[in-house]
Amino acid sequence: MSWLSEHWLAAVLLVVYTLVLLYHAQVGRRESHNMRDYYVGGRNLGGVVVGISFFATFASTNSYIGHAGKGYEYGLPWMTLAVLIVIFTYVSWAVVAPRLRRFTRHWDALTLPDYLAARFGSDHKALRILAAVVILFSSLLYLVAIFKGAGNLFERFLQIPYTAAVGVTLVIVMLYTSIGGFVSVVRTDVVQGILMIFGSVTIFAFVYSAAGGMAALQEMAQRPQTEHLFTLNAALPFIVLLGIALSGSLKLLVDPRQVSRFYALKDDHSVKVGIWVAVIGIAVIQFSLFPVGVLARVLLDGVTDTDLVVPMLISDQAIFPLWVADCLIIAMVAAAMSSMDSVLLVAASVLYKDIVETFHPTAHPLTWTRIGVIGVAVVAAFVALDPPGDIVEITIFSGSLYAACFLPAILFGLHWQRGSAIGVVTSMVLGVVTLVSWMLFGPGDVVHEVFPALTVSCLAYAIIARMTPSAIQRWPDERAPGSPGGY
Repeated sequence: MSWLSEHWLAAVLLVVYTLVLLYHAQVGRRESHNMRDYYVGGRNLGGVVVGISFFATFASTNSYIGHAGKGYEYGLPWMTLAVLIVIFTYVSWAVVAPRLRRFTRHWDALTLPDYLAARFGSDHKALRILAAVVILFSSLLYLVAIFKGAGNLFERFLQIPYTAAVGVTLVIVMLYTSIGGFVSVVRTDVVQGILMIFGSVTIFAFVYSAAGGMAALQEMAQRPQTEHLFTLNAALPFIVLLGIALSGSLKLLVDPRQVSRFYALKDDHSVKVGIWVAVIGIAVIQFSLFPVGVLARVLLDGVTDTDLVVPMLISDQAIFPLWVADCLIIAMVAAAMSSMDSVLLVAASVLYKDIVETFHPTAHPLTWTRIGVIGVAVVAAFVALDPPGDIVEITIFSGSLYAACFLPAILFGLHWQRGSAIGVVTSMVLGVVTLVSWMLFGPGDVVHEVFPALTVSCLAYAIIARMTPSAIQRWPDERAPGSPGGY
């Protein structure tokens, strides 16, 4: 009761926020009449809502707690990741979105494996199932990281045990995602995206002021204990940090939770609108949060777990007034939920559409997909009780896996009329083998594993594409190579 009397504003906002989520879940349930509605919102959404959903889905507790805190250890070079995130958001909408929207609409593809099987003319199960397994595994990793962030957040601010904190998060996100599907996810993302912009700007403003602004940064740059934070190789070789940054940003081109937004766009005009909404929104959030860890060096001493930097700052009433901290709790809960719901829906969709339905179609696909949402959420929450690493480590590996597996298939598959299912499968397998082998045995302290994994994966696709007949399936308006406007 003492916590409730002190944090009554946070309690009220949490109740209102939860009610809003449940309301959108009911709206989504009423509008989800079939798999197309439940998986991709009936392909009838505008650029503004999808653009907000895109950046809200990406900027999870990974940004608010993981990336913001990591600046405490890596210094200003960590801003490289923020810059690449903004750049690849634009590239994703400019290079991937237009064609992927048209292709998936033409073939009525509802998942990424569904699209790959259609594009590469594959009746073989290997491509579809392998892609689905990679997505399921990567989704579980990402969910574990977000559960960890949400658990730390609730534990710190709501003063409840970590296990109970994970349980509360599980129940809320599992309910509204399973009930409402894609419509519910996007509608809540709009609310959550607005909250996240408010939260990120507020965190930066208060931390910047408490730390002493630019004068504090200039002083840190001259102090022997912190001057290394302003050098290119602050905490590790820059080439390794660049690999980490690429792993965290390249997934914007291929991560199913991101590119699935493009399936829902209703027309080409929506792409042109959505690109600027997504870029501006993600730039505001990333450039507000990434400097926080560096500024925290003035305010916090001896932090070893960088995932605790932001929670420690916000719980300090000398930095954040109580009412501001209470509002920020909601913003960071929104950050967690906005990614969890999308990842859960993607994982459950491929679990049913590309694995269960491949072997044994059922008469009630929406029911089984909803069961999949619940099952994946429970497994991820259980693993999060004893997570295998910190938030950034887990999500960076997830991003590396997506890049190594899907970058050639998506980019080459969209813009080059050569390729086959065997080429995609080979590139995926060799990419994963290279990624894991380099992590275990390669000089990871010199070259990040994403570089050799991407090189091998892309070369495998290109070589097999040149050596074998192309199995690319064109859509009706797609011009053949060599024709005016063709490629």
